[in-house]
Amino acid sequence: MNHTRSRINWNEPEIDRRVRALLARMTLAEKIGQMVYKDGAKDRAEALIRAGSVGILANVHGADEVNRVQAIAVQESRLGIPLLTGNDVIQGYRTIFPIPLAQASSWNCELIERHATIAATEAIAAGTRWTCTPMVDVARDPRWGRIAEGAGEDTWLNCAVGRAQVRGFQAAEAATGRRFLSCVKHFAAYGACEAGRDYDTVDISENTLRNVYLPPFRACVDEGIETVMASFNEILGRPAAANHFLLTQILREEWGFAGLIVTDYNAVYELMTHGIAGSPGAAACAAIAAGVDVDMNADIFLGNLEKLVTSGRVAAAPIEGSAYRMLYLKFWLGLFDDPYTPAGREAEVLLCGAHREAARALARQSMVLLRNEGGLLPLPSTGRIAVVGPLADDGDAPLGWWRCRGRAEETVTVLEGIRQACGAANVLHAAGCALTEGGREGFADAVAAAQAADVVVLVLGESARMSGEAHSRADLGLPGRQEELLRAVHATGKPLVVVLINGRPLATPWLAENVSALLEAWQPGTEGGHAVADLLFGRCSPSGKLVVTIPRAAGQVPVYYNRKTTGRPAVDTGAWQYLDMPPRPFYPEPDTTRHLDLPATPQFPFGFGLSYTWFEYRDLQLSAAAIPSDGRVEVSATVRNAGERPGDEVAQLYVQDVVGSITRPVKELRGFRRISLRPGEEGRVEFSLGRAELGFFDARNEFVVEPGLFRVWIGGDSIGGLEGTFVVEGGAVSCGCGP
Repeated sequence: MNHTRSRINWNEPEIDRRVRALLARMTLAEKIGQMVYKDGAKDRAEALIRAGSVGILANVHGADEVNRVQAIAVQESRLGIPLLTGNDVIQGYRTIFPIPLAQASSWNCELIERHATIAATEAIAAGTRWTCTPMVDVARDPRWGRIAEGAGEDTWLNCAVGRAQVRGFQAAEAATGRRFLSCVKHFAAYGACEAGRDYDTVDISENTLRNVYLPPFRACVDEGIETVMASFNEILGRPAAANHFLLTQILREEWGFAGLIVTDYNAVYELMTHGIAGSPGAAACAAIAAGVDVDMNADIFLGNLEKLVTSGRVAAAPIEGSAYRMLYLKFWLGLFDDPYTPAGREAEVLLCGAHREAARALARQSMVLLRNEGGLLPLPSTGRIAVVGPLADDGDAPLGWWRCRGRAEETVTVLEGIRQACGAANVLHAAGCALTEGGREGFADAVAAAQAADVVVLVLGESARMSGEAHSRADLGLPGRQEELLRAVHATGKPLVVVLINGRPLATPWLAENVSALLEAWQPGTEGGHAVADLLFGRCSPSGKLVVTIPRAAGQVPVYYNRKTTGRPAVDTGAWQYLDMPPRPFYPEPDTTRHLDLPATPQFPFGFGLSYTWFEYRDLQLSAAAIPSDGRVEVSATVRNAGERPGDEVAQLYVQDVVGSITRPVKELRGFRRISLRPGEEGRVEFSLGRAELGFFDARNEFVVEPGLFRVWIGGDSIGGLEGTFVVEGGAVSCGCGP
């Protein structure tokens, strides 16, 4: 069933007429030129633009510069075909929002959508009309640096966040009068690279591919995304840029995607490095045969396709099709009628007050309170506070890897945020140590500041360049001497709050078990310092929830909440309660699926996050005890704020298909609701479960809803919650190629 909600009518008669008329005037070389992506307006790139040999130009910033190179294309090339200008507007353009992993931790799709609209609005003002985001790679290995760029380990949440971003980018048209394109990446399963090593091999089954890694891409296609980026990695024995099964059979034929397929950076050239092409010409042939439209900065299409077509090794039809799609998008964007960016909008839009406030709001909701022993937080705004640590006054690390045009000097640091919140005279500061290098020379100043204060806020973590593309880490601990500094400050006996600034989950068991309070702030963007202060001093209550499981040690990786049970699970799944099996299965070696030197449980589970209040769940109700295979069941529960402060709770719905034709996860997220409650107030959260929520791809890779017993939970994280059951009756119902 095709659910695609494309905002582009790919059969618009007027656009089709104009595209075909232009194609009739183009040479083969000019058609191939529309399949070329170039990076930056360098001298060679400008010569190629004059020759009509560039379709997309990226990494050119500012209306004046974009208009300059656009004028070369429009006024100096033979046919005057405008450029599609692109940039990696991933966390924002100039106003930098939290990293995507943090945004997802808000579980607030409305704010995430708002971020995308603001990012596109600023980008459009500076001349950018296309961005390579959202990234919807399911990521279960925190060693992988690009875990920072997506929505974490869960398929369902990646679907929801990806859809929100696509909607947000599309909504920029209403705000600016100009259309903006986004590109979902990396197709597919890039997040499953071996050992978390970026660009490395992916070796998973087609069934895992369809059940875990493909649904977020399908969600974005269904939401109307216009372009798709093929990933770097190989999968099922073929690199994605030469993978006909992925790009044509699944994306084009099964899902009906009509837009543009772009490779990742240099990926066509790397087909030779992968060892499936022995020459640039062979690499071009393989990419075209797979269904690639645009070669990103490898110059393989530019240097080889014309000869391949004229010699008969490559048919002319796919070249015609790719050029058609590129030109269609340019006409649809309005670039042929209005190719230039109006001057003056950048000063009004970039980093304006409304955008900074939106970044602050999302940063507040993105942060996750992991520990708060004795109710240390929120802090009073009186008394002396020591703000310590190498990241306390760092404006660069909070911006993360993909900061586009964000500037460290415009970032509100944690130190600055705390000083503004409670007065500079009440704040002591010492860095204590460098982030990665150096000795203990600064420890004495940090300890002295702690001893002179009533409470210590210690800001630790990673630099912006310790996560992101090509920045994998084998060790998930604090870099450098930061843990030594932590222990030295802890020894003073002063109440200690740790704020983590980082792009991935860190395995820090001593920290997690010994500090009074722990706030996971991620890399929170331009307004991060204000957001941290808002939470520390109780201007609002923390409401973020983890979208990745935090391990106790790197040796636990991969560790994620929706694992398969195995025959001898380290943690009892409770399935025996519902099945004809003994309540205490005999396991000759009960620890076979856990490490001997670690508990089976993670440090913090998926979905976990504390508040300054607490929430009670009661009165779970299901609308039916049994439903047909094509039916629906409504599940609801009451959530009550049982504390003394207002707060937001993220109620989460989990489902388990207890017995399936193939093994099923112990539980799977199938819905979530944010609910704001005053002290003593209660509200009802309601969910609906049907085909999309109950089905899966079976051993034949057909999407089915199978009969049998289902368990459901509603709660505040992936552990426990109110539990109920229902039965799906009848035979398995095949639902086609997906939900």
